[in-house]
Amino acid sequence: MNTDITKIWEDLVWEEGGKIVYLILDGLGGLPDAERGGTELQVADTHNFDQLAKESSCGLLEIVGPGITPGSGPGHLALFGYDPLHYRVGRGVLSALGIDFDLQAGDVAARVNFATVDEAGNISDRRAGRIATDLNQKLTQKIRDQVSLDFDGTFFFETVSEHRAVLVLRGANLGGNLVDTDPQQTGVPAAEPRAKDDGSQLTEKLICSFVEQVKSVLAAEKPANMILLRGFERYEPLPSLQERFKLKGLCIADYPMYRGVSRLIGMDLVDPPGGIEARFKALQAQYAKDYNFFFVHVKKSDSLGEDADFDSKVSLIETVDRLLPLITTLAPDVLVVTADHSTPATMGQHSWHPVPLLIYGAHTRVDGVAQFDEYACRRGMLGTRPGTHLMGLALANAGRLQKYGA
Repeated sequence: MNTDITKIWEDLVWEEGGKIVYLILDGLGGLPDAERGGTELQVADTHNFDQLAKESSCGLLEIVGPGITPGSGPGHLALFGYDPLHYRVGRGVLSALGIDFDLQAGDVAARVNFATVDEAGNISDRRAGRIATDLNQKLTQKIRDQVSLDFDGTFFFETVSEHRAVLVLRGANLGGNLVDTDPQQTGVPAAEPRAKDDGSQLTEKLICSFVEQVKSVLAAEKPANMILLRGFERYEPLPSLQERFKLKGLCIADYPMYRGVSRLIGMDLVDPPGGIEARFKALQAQYAKDYNFFFVHVKKSDSLGEDADFDSKVSLIETVDRLLPLITTLAPDVLVVTADHSTPATMGQHSWHPVPLLIYGAHTRVDGVAQFDEYACRRGMLGTRPGTHLMGLALANAGRLQKYGA
């Protein structure tokens, strides 16, 4: 019989113990580039990360499971101790929560990309050239003004940032189990929205109508002449970090989706700091306050990997490395550095490869790893572990878990 280890942590956790800082570099893991002689982490000059690794326990995290490529939502849920195979949360819900939308139980949300399609209707750019947010706002307003849906309810269409938006349906008898219209590749048409169960038939009908109307509204627009939807989900609140692990958490992130996953599990949020250094300084400003768990997020390591921009991802890692002393000088009781998934620039997309991990604290076993990268960390004390193990290790190293049994 399989035991849910997170339930045991819930029984053992207590209010005592130190503060935990998570520094999550989104999509950090990579694969070697033959011309550059290593992964992005191996090529980057990471003096501070390497020094920290020498004083830490290191290993790898297999975020969801062998061969499974995680989305960012499931990846972060795993890091926070929520098994993503049990707590299934769609990208739409996270996007809505991330922009402080007043999502209500039973709402159905979907992540939206403004996209570009050619004259044949095939997708040429899934992100419409990453259009500016102000253009996004004009287009979302145009859609709100010109689209109507015939049902006993209402819809909301809101800007997230750049090419990203969110659609929320609110009404009775709505299910969230639909096939994405975003095929996540170019050169093919958008997929038809299709319900996966009987309870989502009304939602399918509404989404088909919405997409057809939006197609007409955007027909003359360039480059954003189409929308793609993914991550459909009916919203049901989750138990909080405080309820499960007695952690009062603070999220320090700019990107709406990660603010959304933080809000979903009950963290407080600072206003978007605007830039990596500003996020680190926000941590410094908030560290003495009444929080015992801090989540600091770096997004660009993922988006640069998705753009297949190896050199810029290396440069971004070096920037974070230079700023690392802004965290280490706080002397956190436990400092975790890892990622929610790999996004190798050599692939230009998320991948299933385990991500590097280090845990620094007074009670960690230093293991002799001298570099913070994917290959050095696999020789570390922690080995390769499921992503959901991280929260228990962080709690234990912070003195927040009592003894199990007599």
